[in-house]
Amino acid sequence: MVWNTDCEFQSRAIVDGDNVTFTKVRNFFWRTTRDRDENWDDNITVNVEEIKDVWFVVDHFHKIHGLAHTFLTIEFNDGTCLSFSFEARRIKGQRYHPWDGMWRNYELFLLVGHESDLLGLRTNARGNKDYMFRAITPPGKEKQLLKGLAKSMNSLIDDPIWYHSLLTTCNTSIVKLVNKVTPGRIPFFLRNFLPGYTPKVAFKLALIEDWGGFEKTLELARIDQKAMLWDGKGDYSEMIRSHLPASKNK
Repeated sequence: MVWNTDCEFQSRAIVDGDNVTFTKVRNFFWRTTRDRDENWDDNITVNVEEIKDVWFVVDHFHKIHGLAHTFLTIEFNDGTCLSFSFEARRIKGQRYHPWDGMWRNYELFLLVGHESDLLGLRTNARGNKDYMFRAITPPGKEKQLLKGLAKSMNSLIDDPIWYHSLLTTCNTSIVKLVNKVTPGRIPFFLRNFLPGYTPKVAFKLALIEDWGGFEKTLELARIDQKAMLWDGKGDYSEMIRSHLPASKNK
């Protein structure tokens, strides 16, 4: 099978105590969706004890508000920001469309990449509307979450499953993972099937920090306009976080 170059490799996670090594980490630099520098980093190792924050990202890529992409970024104390995105893996020349995703046209895979790639693609190359929320995780659960992502990543390599535009998506995969880490943490909501509406659910369930009520939190969490100020030379992740509220718990 020949895959599109942006989903050419699947990372395998190697867990050794508190260290997790990812064998392929996407590190593209996107000027536009067609003009990019392609690079895959080998053997990026992080330590679960060094997790600083978990971030929940909502990417509005469609004029229909409910159609959006969600993914997670894990930030470490040394400034490393790795993003984890459940996506539809596409063969060469294939494009994603929600309708096609209803009929077993894509495999589900878990992409790991630098935040400057996965989020920068959406904010700077595509010009989408994007929101980034600091997740609230009970003590120790952020470590279990990272190891859960590692387990899911390996499982999808060893036992592939189909992507489905309603039932097996970016957001339903995150919900399933969170509920494995903390059973019952996210109840069943129809809005779980429409990722564009998840911020309100996450806010009501105290899954994300309250930055002054829901509307104010939404306003402060929007980062695409600020991300467009990135010149490609400085640290993308550091720059966008300079516009976000500091953690109330640190």
